[in-house]
Amino acid sequence: MPYAESQGTCEALRAQFVTRYSTLAPKAVERLISDWERLVTFDQFPREHWRHLRTTNVVKAPFAAVRLRTTAAKRFKKVVSATATIWKVLQVAETTFRRLTAPELLPAVYAGVQYVSGVKPLTTATA
Repeated sequence: MPYAESQGTCEALRAQFVTRYSTLAPKAVERLISDWERLVTFDQFPREHWRHLRTTNVVKAPFAAVRLRTTAAKRFKKVVSATATIWKVLQVAETTFRRLTAPELLPAVYAGVQYVSGVKPLTTATA
């Protein structure tokens, strides 16, 4: 459902899920319906940003590198040493992060423009 091309397609998939699983997994269906708005929040952002919004890799990837280094060190004698190591590992990891697709859309997103199915709504100019 979150990977559907539009909000309409996503809602059609939700309806199929509800129909199919309402008797098999009623709690799952209930949770899907109650949390639906949270699940499809990405629809309110530009379609170009969906790739980034649909993943938790933003959080997991940097800290996997940190975990690798801090686990190898096991125990730091000073908090300052641990802090310096963590910051340096994050700086190195940052060089391999995927850049945001369509960063030129960020000012509109920051300004609170609500997208519909990932598309900026047309504004009508009044004279």
